[in-house]
Amino acid sequence: MLEQINLDLFNLINATPEAASGTIAIATVIAKRLILIFPLFTAACWFWGAQQNMTRQRAFACKAAFAIVIGLVVSWIAGFIAPHDRPFVMGFGTNFLAHDSTPSFPSNHGTIVFTFALAFLFWLRTWVGLVMLIPAIVIAWARIYLGVHWPLDMVGAFILAIIACGLAQIVWSIGGYKIQAPLTNLYRLIFSTLIRKGWFQP
Repeated sequence: MLEQINLDLFNLINATPEAASGTIAIATVIAKRLILIFPLFTAACWFWGAQQNMTRQRAFACKAAFAIVIGLVVSWIAGFIAPHDRPFVMGFGTNFLAHDSTPSFPSNHGTIVFTFALAFLFWLRTWVGLVMLIPAIVIAWARIYLGVHWPLDMVGAFILAIIACGLAQIVWSIGGYKIQAPLTNLYRLIFSTLIRKGWFQP
């Protein structure tokens, strides 16, 4: 029954050969490039902000990195243990995005964007996390629309993102927080000139 729902949703979302080329082009940019806003925004939280907020923002960046690594490792394990073919490999729908025939569940793109969005939600500011969920959902839609993922790949990625953030918080509480000070010192050493010029926060 779950597979049938998955297939029905895929057929509902996946573009047809009659889809407008402009829509396909926009979806392709979204599917391939929009993901960049998440790491860029996270990096910005490390470099810039009100002085009194920098410790919290850098803790967020560290925990987000922990969560991404955990999520991708678990995603790889899931794909290795129980691989699920992508729609175009199984001959379903129409594929508009070149992609290797790697296991589809859970989506690595989905895991990354949902983990970032939830990291913003849990560890930075609620409203930022809610805003970041919008491009995350749009990316998930685009990759289904273009035929490289199933809807359940994205549902699985969202659930995995929640788990990854929870595990990252546990790791942080146990002792992960101890890396923040050395990382900050290393950053201050590497970017000392730019910090003195006032371009980056110390």
